[in-house]
Amino acid sequence: MQTKLFIGGEFVDALGGETLPVLNPHDGSELAQIALAGRADVDRAVDAACAAADGWANTPAAERGRYLGKLADAIDAAADELARLESTDTGHPVRDSEALDVPRTAATFRYFAGMADKVEGSVIPAERGFLNYLLRGPVGVVGQIVPWNFPLMFCGWKLGPALAAGNTVVMKPSELTPLSSLRLAELMGAVGIPPGVVNIVPGLGETAGAAIAEHPDIAKVSFTGSTATGRKVVEASAGNLKRLQLELGGKGANIVFDDADLTAAVNGSAFAIFHNQGQACIAGSRLLLHERIAAEFTERFVTLAESIRIGDPLDPNTEMGPLTSALHRDRVLAYVKVALDDDAQILTGGGSPPGRADLDLGYYIAPTVVWADPASRVCREEVFGPFVTISTFHDEDEVVETANGTDYGLGGGLWTRDLSRAHRMARRLRTGMVWVNSYKRVSPASPFGGVGRSGYGREMGFEAMHEYTEPKSVWVNVDADLPPWYWR
Repeated sequence: MQTKLFIGGEFVDALGGETLPVLNPHDGSELAQIALAGRADVDRAVDAACAAADGWANTPAAERGRYLGKLADAIDAAADELARLESTDTGHPVRDSEALDVPRTAATFRYFAGMADKVEGSVIPAERGFLNYLLRGPVGVVGQIVPWNFPLMFCGWKLGPALAAGNTVVMKPSELTPLSSLRLAELMGAVGIPPGVVNIVPGLGETAGAAIAEHPDIAKVSFTGSTATGRKVVEASAGNLKRLQLELGGKGANIVFDDADLTAAVNGSAFAIFHNQGQACIAGSRLLLHERIAAEFTERFVTLAESIRIGDPLDPNTEMGPLTSALHRDRVLAYVKVALDDDAQILTGGGSPPGRADLDLGYYIAPTVVWADPASRVCREEVFGPFVTISTFHDEDEVVETANGTDYGLGGGLWTRDLSRAHRMARRLRTGMVWVNSYKRVSPASPFGGVGRSGYGREMGFEAMHEYTEPKSVWVNVDADLPPWYWR
């Protein structure tokens, strides 16, 4: 395992010599001691990114794309190793890392490899006699702060468009889950990405994260994490008015109408909340069921939840692993008391997996299903775990009001056979993404982001390239007759 900071193309110790243990969420054992970046380390990472900025920006776009394509190939070649490393560090079941996390990371770099030379300007018919055209160039040095729930995949989401557009990067992975990011740095060096183009500095949010958000030589920050921390990033960025891209919390409404295919809806809704132990901003954490099918759906859903195979994430039969940290496990469990205080009913779960003493050292929670009033705290606040609430509704107007009744607006879904209703609901839901008869589908080509307290800006697709480029309007007098403005 690589454990040092990656700055200027080299792996180096933190200047202050600080380290931090990285723990295995399966049993609490120590995986590694990683170098912990402080403000001085962020400064030298920014210096390295500044030194590399002109060279990378002036590298032909197609060549930048070739580097990203080689990186995608290297990820594919190291797929088994990366999947096991990601699962060991985060608690993702290895079947998820193998089938989703690693392939999606490679696919993202490959998509933006092809995008690098597709960024086009435009000609604007602004005024007769003038040629007015728009150029798009890189922002410069960008800071990227990656969360702990999908560290490898989010590296791809953020690095892909930033590098394709010609920016250099200072990235802070979470100090909880830095191992796959540092392995990715090794692969970037192996495929020849020039020194300083990407610098990776694991560190604490209050030190390294704050230093990135405040740094006067960083032109843009892309942050994924909690809404509370996102506010701090906004405040810290004000010094040089840097551009921000924020992907924050969510409280996804997952709506099941009475005409839905219940088998598909039950299975899809379980994936929406229990995949990655519910540690996903887009999780379908609020199940809103039409009153006519609520009883049958709930019975089938609880039965499925209780059948999910929980265990060691490196076991290929495991369907749900541990939460990523003890602190987060305790935070999620605290919401069980919140639910009970609000007179909610715990239908299943609410604690450690029953009868599994072999998991006592890890950060495990059984899939938890709660029947709750949609106005209760557990239906309005992000729990970020394998914890789903169930409420009922009578008609479309009522469920739209309930679905839009939180401050979040990242993702939401609905299950119906009525095509007109599907399109009608998609328009009415106040959210950045809507899934119909599915949930949590993502693609490098499809914009990802939210509204309200879920942030602003978009990852992925052409939208992401616009996030990482600056438009420049150029006016050329071709044959305009401009009389003197001042007559003498």
